[in-house]
Amino acid sequence: MSIRPVLETRPAHPTLEGAGVKLHRAFGFQDPTELDPFLLFDDFRNDRPEDFAKGFPWHPHRGIETITYVLSGSVTHEDSLGNTGALGAGDVQWMTAGSGIMHQEMPTASATGQMHGFQLWGNLPAAQKMTDPRYQDVQAKEIPHVIDDDGTLVKIIVGSFWGKTGPVDGIAADPQYLDVTIPAGVRKTLPIDTYRRAFAYVFEGAGAFVDAARPTGVLLEKEVLGQELNIRDMSGNRTLVRFGSGDEITVQAGPEGVRFLLITGAPIQEPVAWHGPIVMNTRDELKTAMQDLRNGTFIKAAH
Repeated sequence: MSIRPVLETRPAHPTLEGAGVKLHRAFGFQDPTELDPFLLFDDFRNDRPEDFAKGFPWHPHRGIETITYVLSGSVTHEDSLGNTGALGAGDVQWMTAGSGIMHQEMPTASATGQMHGFQLWGNLPAAQKMTDPRYQDVQAKEIPHVIDDDGTLVKIIVGSFWGKTGPVDGIAADPQYLDVTIPAGVRKTLPIDTYRRAFAYVFEGAGAFVDAARPTGVLLEKEVLGQELNIRDMSGNRTLVRFGSGDEITVQAGPEGVRFLLITGAPIQEPVAWHGPIVMNTRDELKTAMQDLRNGTFIKAAH
């Protein structure tokens, strides 16, 4: 077994999207090879309804898939195919934009005034760029979870883990999307497929991810006085952790525990031509998509 080295840790940066929604972006609109097959990851979390109430009005997508995971509040959506619905706390939606879709997403606060969720963009390979659009809406009660003997809780949104398989399927990136909670002070090793790109996103508590490039003793010191573990190199709230190759990660939870998303996917390794919510393989394909938008031919008939 080999521990994946930590290539980088970096904070998510505040940005504005949609009609002025304040959110934090962990990555996106930079180097598309960095976390191939994933293109963008946003953390939309806010306690002020005025900072998100205007939402994400009608906009196009082509050539990608998006996964929306709601923790608090709700997100209503509708699209150019006539679909409507709402995602509540714990619910997930995977949208395959394929050949093209117009949709809008409007967040609503919970009873306590909070809104929190994530959106991840996955690229589509050339052979599936123009596939028919589709949705997979999954309620929280349908998402399996596993609790280990040490109290570690893993929700399996996509992929298989510890003998259970998430309900979302047929995704081009063949991803694994896990919501992991590790109790305070617990040190945990989690397996990862060797051939996948992988990242973690810490959003509650803090933890130290063991780096294979350094001895594990560098991360932990035991103080004789107080008998407490002092943890260096902690990754805390809104931190992206990008891993190198290997078949497992090890994390030491901090004094309040740690909760993070662990996401992996098979690299597509194809050229990327990208303009906002439209991602194709060539500049000519991108120009065609923009012409379709102007001409009113962006939405294609079912194949």
